[in-house]
Amino acid sequence: MNYWTGIDCGSWATKAVIIDDDAQLLGSAVVRSGADLSGASARAFASALTVATRARSEISAVWATGFGRGSVGFADGSRTELDCHGRGAAHYVSGALVVLDIGGQDAKVIRLDDGGRRLAHRMNRKCAAGTGSFLDEIALRLGVEPQALDGLARAATEELELSSFCTVFAGTELLTLIRAGKRPSDLASAAYRSLINRVASMDVFPGRVVATGGVIAYHPTLVRMLSEKLGSEIVVPPHPQEMGAFGAALAARDGAAAVGPEATHVRT
Repeated sequence: MNYWTGIDCGSWATKAVIIDDDAQLLGSAVVRSGADLSGASARAFASALTVATRARSEISAVWATGFGRGSVGFADGSRTELDCHGRGAAHYVSGALVVLDIGGQDAKVIRLDDGGRRLAHRMNRKCAAGTGSFLDEIALRLGVEPQALDGLARAATEELELSSFCTVFAGTELLTLIRAGKRPSDLASAAYRSLINRVASMDVFPGRVVATGGVIAYHPTLVRMLSEKLGSEIVVPPHPQEMGAFGAALAARDGAAAVGPEATHVRT
């Protein structure tokens, strides 16, 4: 049995996974990226090895993806985020689909055909609206941890609105609503609705939607609201936050660097 590692070095969090030849996830880890991307990648890799009870010498190849993939100096190769998230989602869900990845600093919409090949994509990088950073800002204003927003939103009774196209405007609107005595639960729900409106405006979402990313992993109420907004069922695969790293590990296993334009570097 061979073992493969994928590392997704994101702007907010760095994820690492260890898989075997059958793509079984043996271990994973998520750490804050901070300003030392190389160090974060090494820590995530070491933690994933510990969880998987494997030694570094047992790993056949390490592939990297994400915003900081060029900082993973010990990687044997790399692939784009689009490739890895699409590859990981297609492993769990067959047929044509739309992959929606909501991360800390961007959101991605990736269209795949029934063979898992990418047809098109869209990305939101111009504003924090529609990303995890927006929810972090809202949580800070409400004085709670970001993960606490989900429990609050479940208890919402009043439908409030916040700007879906500007985090600064949304923050100002939130303060106005706080001053007006609006309940934290209704404000959390409004924040979810704002993010959902921003994501929904990025593209149309026909057919099956597979959702990945840290926001999806920690905010199930948002997923339910998003499903209602899009009018379609949303599939949340296993380990959605580590999906990019999982896709990179699949690429390492499959030797994906040998073909295609997605490979950005390969070590020999």
